[in-house]
Amino acid sequence: MPDQTQQQERSRQDQPVQVGGGRRGIGDVAPKLAELTDDVLFTDVWNREGLTARDRSLVTVAALTAGGDAEQLRFHLGRARENGVSETELIEAITHLAFYAGWPKAMTAIDVAKQVFAG
Repeated sequence: MPDQTQQQERSRQDQPVQVGGGRRGIGDVAPKLAELTDDVLFTDVWNREGLTARDRSLVTVAALTAGGDAEQLRFHLGRARENGVSETELIEAITHLAFYAGWPKAMTAIDVAKQVFAG
């Protein structure tokens, strides 16, 4: 009798491969990283129980702000809005992070938010 891992793998193989943002963006250069991005991060991790997509978006925006990751923040600010986080809440979170992550990182994040919200 196959174990649970084998059953899950067989189930995954039976499903058509969805081409997600990772595969579209970097699949030609880094296919494994693209696969992990689409299948593990955005399909598995983002859909786990315990946190809503809205909460995951707030945590992600906070982490990216604290890390100074402006390019990734651009995408995740838009995703946060799609997940129900208001622009006001995002600006407030970034403002709050200025005191914990550093002023320059918060200023960079606000500049990114301004661009994302205008577009």
